[in-house]
Amino acid sequence: MGERRAWAATGVGVTAIAFAAIFFRETAPTSALVAAGWRLVLAAVLLSPLALRAWRRGVLRGAMLRDAVVGGVFYALHFGAWVSSLHLTSVAASVSLVSATPVLLAAIAAGTGRDRASGGQLAASALATLGALLIGGSDLGANDALVGDALALGGAAAMAGYLLTVRRHGARLPPLAFGAMACAVGGVLLLGTALASGLSLAPASPRAGLFIVLSALVPQIVGHGALTWALRRLSPTAVGLATAGEPVGATFLAWAFLRELPALTTLAGCGIILGAVALSARARPRDAA
Repeated sequence: MGERRAWAATGVGVTAIAFAAIFFRETAPTSALVAAGWRLVLAAVLLSPLALRAWRRGVLRGAMLRDAVVGGVFYALHFGAWVSSLHLTSVAASVSLVSATPVLLAAIAAGTGRDRASGGQLAASALATLGALLIGGSDLGANDALVGDALALGGAAAMAGYLLTVRRHGARLPPLAFGAMACAVGGVLLLGTALASGLSLAPASPRAGLFIVLSALVPQIVGHGALTWALRRLSPTAVGLATAGEPVGATFLAWAFLRELPALTTLAGCGIILGAVALSARARPRDAA
């Protein structure tokens, strides 16, 4: 029953984070660092009562508090790189490449012997990679798209670091309190970097500000909160593979709201990724060595 709830939470999380690319696109011409920074700061403020309660109870202290700070650094790297990539390539390509996290996690698990991927998870990783390449492949190398692709992959690596950091604490983790601290650290780092670069910290318009608020409420609090909670029961590889479904949702949302019409190869990639997610949900990780 606990695992079923974890998979249900993962489904909610993936659905919520699929809106992130659309919301961030609508914040333009606000700087990527500023938009991402305010998203994290707003989420931290909203979740701060939970973080304070966890700290008073002695839960969010010691190693867990240190890892929340480390998670915040990974958050800053992830969002700073990924949101920047959205201004250089298509939503489909950016979200597909930033979703390479499960491939990286499977490789790390194979090397460390913890949460090693099963045969089914390895097959799901291969399918997810193929689907992502089909979705984003048409944008590779076009104008500034190559830089955007590299930034998106950097964002995937940073998210892998975050998931591995969260995983250390298992069922003891207070997901929203941990996320609040990570958001606070990540947001301050991003806004501090923007300020040091001479950028204005104000959103470009009231409309941009509205979408920053929405990005804090839906993808961050609901989406990342649900995924962090799921890590109490599921391995990082399993959660990472589930998030491979994000490009599917983002592609269709971009079609509906931004009029970015997907190619036939993109639709094929979406179908393959959905198959990979279904395969991952049925697979079981091997026992740690």
